[in-house]
Amino acid sequence: MEQRHLGRTGLRVSRLGLGTLTWARDTDERGAADQLKAFWEAGGTLVDTADVYADGSAEYLLGRLLDGLVPRADLVISTKAGSVLAADRRVDASRGHLLAALDASLERLGTDHVDLWQVHAFDPATPLEESLQALDIAVASGRARYVGVSGFSGWQLAKAATWQSAGGTGRTPLAGTQMEYSLLQRGVEREVLPAALDLGVGLLPSSPLGRGVLTGKYRDGTPGDSRGASEQLGPFVAPYLDETASRIVDAVRTAADGLAATPLQVALAWVRDRPGVAAPVVGARTAEQLRASLSVEALTLPDEIRRALDDVSAPVHHYPDHDWSTL
Repeated sequence: MEQRHLGRTGLRVSRLGLGTLTWARDTDERGAADQLKAFWEAGGTLVDTADVYADGSAEYLLGRLLDGLVPRADLVISTKAGSVLAADRRVDASRGHLLAALDASLERLGTDHVDLWQVHAFDPATPLEESLQALDIAVASGRARYVGVSGFSGWQLAKAATWQSAGGTGRTPLAGTQMEYSLLQRGVEREVLPAALDLGVGLLPSSPLGRGVLTGKYRDGTPGDSRGASEQLGPFVAPYLDETASRIVDAVRTAADGLAATPLQVALAWVRDRPGVAAPVVGARTAEQLRASLSVEALTLPDEIRRALDDVSAPVHHYPDHDWSTL
């Protein structure tokens, strides 16, 4: 699998990442092992997790598989901290919480460092410079090799990246930012992606298959074994089952038919090769589903098909994004 630099750093990652959101919840240890082995054998390196995935069990499961199944040195392990599962608080990016969470992640993963450590979400109750100081401490102490953020808006990303790059010695530039991005969700193109491109921060798209909708599995209803049918994830999928999404899915299917490919391959190739994208992170419940995503490595969309998909999925941006200077 092709390797790409993450932002303007020396960190190289496979241009497709393996997500572990389902691990220890919908995917058991045997299924996770099958996924990790298939990913590694395909040349994949970037494995993405977080301390709150399955309440820490996803990290623990990944740690059990390291070395015994796949050499730790062959992988780029990325995890996140800052999200909290509390009734009165969803985010805690204080320096104390972040560093304690990192230590707990390292223990669950069974490693002395992670390759990429990200603040999971912006915390309006904590000064941003305090959160960023935790990133610097993590790198200085050797517990993290590179750092980034996740779920930050355009101005939040720009402020964080500028703070880090302007600090001189002791500050660690942001390597990446993780945000949802697909043919069904192009909101990052409004401010986040332009900021990332300008500041040299690599984008790691999550939900690159539009929460599964772009595979076409929902065209004739909601399959009983799908995320959309589950009580927990049904509301997550529902926003992408409207008429607008249906038109985009039909266009993806038409493109796939013309290329003798699958809708999954077309949708994933589109986001993988967008400017500024380092590696879409794909999640799968089974190794079979993951192999379907890995098969995209051989596909590059022709320019005319890419432009057609750009047009049919183009988000509507008004003031101040377009033509504001002529008003």
